[in-house]
Amino acid sequence: MRTRFLTVLALLGVLAIAVTGCAAAPPDAAAPGETVVTWAMWGSPAELATHQSVADAYMAENPDVTIEILSEPWGDYFTKMQALWAGGDGSVIPDILFLWPTPSYAAEGVLENLQPYIDRDGYNLDDYWPDLLESAKYDGDVYGFPRDIGLEVLYYNKDIFDEVGVPYPDETWTWADLESAANQLKVVDDTGRVSRYGLGMEGGKYMLWVLQNHGALLDDYRNPSSCTLDQAEAVQGLEFFANLMATNAAMTSDNLNQAGGDAAVFQAGQVAMIIQNASRVSAFNAAEMNYDVSVVPIPDGGRRAASAGGAAWTMSAGSDNKEDAWHFLQWLQSTNGGQRIYTASGEIFPALQSTAMSDAFLNPDNPPANRQAFLTEGLNATVGRFGYFPEWGYLSGNFVSPHINQIWTGDLTPADAAAAVCEGVNQYLQDEGFPK
Repeated sequence: MRTRFLTVLALLGVLAIAVTGCAAAPPDAAAPGETVVTWAMWGSPAELATHQSVADAYMAENPDVTIEILSEPWGDYFTKMQALWAGGDGSVIPDILFLWPTPSYAAEGVLENLQPYIDRDGYNLDDYWPDLLESAKYDGDVYGFPRDIGLEVLYYNKDIFDEVGVPYPDETWTWADLESAANQLKVVDDTGRVSRYGLGMEGGKYMLWVLQNHGALLDDYRNPSSCTLDQAEAVQGLEFFANLMATNAAMTSDNLNQAGGDAAVFQAGQVAMIIQNASRVSAFNAAEMNYDVSVVPIPDGGRRAASAGGAAWTMSAGSDNKEDAWHFLQWLQSTNGGQRIYTASGEIFPALQSTAMSDAFLNPDNPPANRQAFLTEGLNATVGRFGYFPEWGYLSGNFVSPHINQIWTGDLTPADAAAAVCEGVNQYLQDEGFPK
């Protein structure tokens, strides 16, 4: 199996040469015989091993089809493909590829509209978690199938909790309980140096607190007219997170990154809790950690607000093998196919509810014990972490993230940062003619 390198940027350039729009209807089925379906994604060696096992399982069931994996680690994904795009080699176009954010690429005309295939074959969309498919739609049609749902739960180190005598978290915990526990669990030496923090959480997950407190970033996540991050509910969510860092109850974003990320500090016992998605489970199990998970605490009067979004398997509009690609794509997103294998690997919380409620996920022999926490958060999944329109990437990168990051560095208060975000966002929306 030969190796090629793919990146999202190059896909846009190469596919734009070959494609001028999205398919209005699915093509006729391909002639029988051996076919090759090219399948592109990024991933670590461990992730690629799982991808290969998925491909092998499909080929065992479909011996006339060869799945050819095209991969590159995330760190090199864009630069490698940029070079291929500059060379104009159309042979790098994959049939199925992993992408995020789907609406942006759909707007470029490089992705196949999956809605005609879904309607023709009756593919079941009702099995997906609430609002999850919204992240993969463009102009009301589905252009991709999220492999998993990136919702967060609260991981906690049971040994540290037992050592300090703090009760384990449960569904009754509020923000106040989380803050109190984090302060009890942190360790500060005589010099004032913190040797253990209560909580580690990536700064980019700040919208969890905003949404839990009934706040929002935009008034509409598909066709916004204004920024709402400067409203009281949203600012209070930012303030809660910022205060945890300011009091050393939680690690700052910079310290967390410098220490190697949340998984590293959790395994090293440098934090007692982290808030993260299911991607950490396999590593913690391999390390034989004594840990469990719980739902994320919410404020008094707040709500659960898990993230309904994730990278999606999509089909290239430039594919010359669409029927075989569609067959593979359906299998990838089936409880007895790819979803089962990925879930059993322990690397994801599956996009399909039926898979999450099967033994592939709820196997009692596999930690964490309280896997029900993922299900509880999944049933409360909602939109709101990001915009579902093509311009969102530019808007976020230029007007949102820079000011939010200034909160975690202490350069701006949450209120001032939110005001700066909304000033830039509102001007951009006005200049670009939103709402459209």
